[in-house]
Amino acid sequence: MKHATVTKGSGNIFRDLGFSEEKSAELTLKSSLLQALQDTIRSRAWKQVETAARLGIDQAKVSKLLAGQMAGFSVERLVHFLSLLGQDVEVTVRQAPRGRRYGTVRSKLAKTLVKSHE
Repeated sequence: MKHATVTKGSGNIFRDLGFSEEKSAELTLKSSLLQALQDTIRSRAWKQVETAARLGIDQAKVSKLLAGQMAGFSVERLVHFLSLLGQDVEVTVRQAPRGRRYGTVRSKLAKTLVKSHE
């Protein structure tokens, strides 16, 4: 029986997949924004057509978002979509600890998204 080799991850799936630091930081942020967008839409049980109207995009793009496809959607656009859905987006910038040459990009979603009564 062959034994699989297991390598401990770095904590950043995109970096582990071979993306550059810059690209992995962007993808980390985009994936969190996309998850928040998906959670918001699903918690409100909106149809794709209704969501599309609220976001000012076509239903096919909503379908892509709900399927987790980030290509074609910038960080700025995802933030804009969240604001259109009544979500606050907060970014915090702080000094990296001493001894670290570069900062890191992390994202954190609120534990619950408030369901709209619309």
